[in-house]
Amino acid sequence: MTSTPKREDGHPDRVDALRQVEQEVGVLIRRVRRVIAERARAVHPDLQSASYLMLGYVLDEGPIRASALSTVFDLDKGAISRQLQHLVDLGLVDRTPDPDDGRATLISVSAEGARRFQDVTEHRRKFFDERLGEWTADEIRAFAGTLARYNEALGGEGGSPP
Repeated sequence: MTSTPKREDGHPDRVDALRQVEQEVGVLIRRVRRVIAERARAVHPDLQSASYLMLGYVLDEGPIRASALSTVFDLDKGAISRQLQHLVDLGLVDRTPDPDDGRATLISVSAEGARRFQDVTEHRRKFFDERLGEWTADEIRAFAGTLARYNEALGGEGGSPP
């Protein structure tokens, strides 16, 4: 039988370790913001970062209603509508009538949008493979598992720090 390790609340080593996590997460967030902007421009020179994220979500989960995107991205319907119109104007998504409700539309990624997004995704994977070339597959999986555990611990209700 294994026991759960005792938390060391307030212990200087734990406080220092938490500060290190906060610092590294800050670096990661800044890097992610920059990289998302770069990837958005690689898909289309006029694509906005937030719309890039939405495009990726629709590619993975679509066809989808705008109201569902509003919930997923925690944005009001007006903001979603503007971003979707931007994606339509760039030729990256299509709108089609919802067969279950003729008053609603479904959003899906256009063939051109999917091709451009997949090109950027392939380039990203090659970049990671080059940068993590010294890492074994087991090390990469362990890191992914740690990130998943971190995300799970901070997800859900009350997941954002004050």
